[in-house]
Amino acid sequence: MITPNVQVSSETLPIVLPPLPLERPLLMIGHGTRDDDGRQAFLDFVEAYQALDTSRSVIPCFLELTQPTILEGVKRCLAEGFTEISVLPILLFAARHTKFDVTNELDRARARYPELTFHYGRHFGNTPIILDLWRSRLALLDTPEFNLEGISPAETVLLIVGRGSSDPDANSDVYKFSRLLWEGSHYLTVETCFIGITHPRLEDGFTRARLYNPKRIIVLPHFLFTGALMKKIFTISDQQQQEYPSMVIRNLSEIGFTPELFSIVREREIETQLGQTQMNCEMCKFRLSAVSDHGHHHHHDHDHTHTPVDPYADLGQYHQKIWQAP
Repeated sequence: MITPNVQVSSETLPIVLPPLPLERPLLMIGHGTRDDDGRQAFLDFVEAYQALDTSRSVIPCFLELTQPTILEGVKRCLAEGFTEISVLPILLFAARHTKFDVTNELDRARARYPELTFHYGRHFGNTPIILDLWRSRLALLDTPEFNLEGISPAETVLLIVGRGSSDPDANSDVYKFSRLLWEGSHYLTVETCFIGITHPRLEDGFTRARLYNPKRIIVLPHFLFTGALMKKIFTISDQQQQEYPSMVIRNLSEIGFTPELFSIVREREIETQLGQTQMNCEMCKFRLSAVSDHGHHHHHDHDHTHTPVDPYADLGQYHQKIWQAP
């Protein structure tokens, strides 16, 4: 039997945000997706965040794959008369996009419009708020409504699925998240895998999880919103359930619109206004490359028409490429 994905609603919880120090417009940058549902989910999230506080404009844009682009978002800010702009990457971890690609796009916008000043905020990271949110959803799976078989955590493997990045620092943060979530959970063990770019991939994650002979595997996709990758995770999980019908597979859904997520965005926005943003770049391969090669410049070209190619599919090539910075 294929088990349904667990949907968790927070609509009944009140959302109370602390006041903003300034009435500075906010440019919220999503990753971007070719999936219409994923694109609309981000736009709806930005609209909902704006509705919580209409004292300043909140403007959505995307880094790649869809529109509006970052430059189009900046132009909208200018059209509304703003030159001081807070900028937030709505991303879980500080990978290449956060460290390199978004900042490149902002540099290009600043070169075209030198009157602009950007106040760049930080990604979400491994925050206690997000960890507690996932713990509450996992606890829901042990209630009679979702655990009809009465399977204990000790008979369960937790399978964490990350997006996957070409930045080792970001990939290591997913493993840190997995370990933090597993500590004190009483699950048999936790396995970490990814849906793209890096390894191990989701199929390998299932193989490793089955080595423990669990009665249940809980698949936790650590994603903010729905999209093509979330749908791929559900498809692969359903295939695994069909192939191994004696093992219960439960899928949690993406984080979605929650008071916790709105709270983190507010915290990051306030940081940009108070100049308190901090990033951990100790293991950043882009920083290491910049130190050794000051003359190298990378142009991040977003081609919306070509067929995506996975340059990291082969594990040998992956290991050879992964510490190379553009």
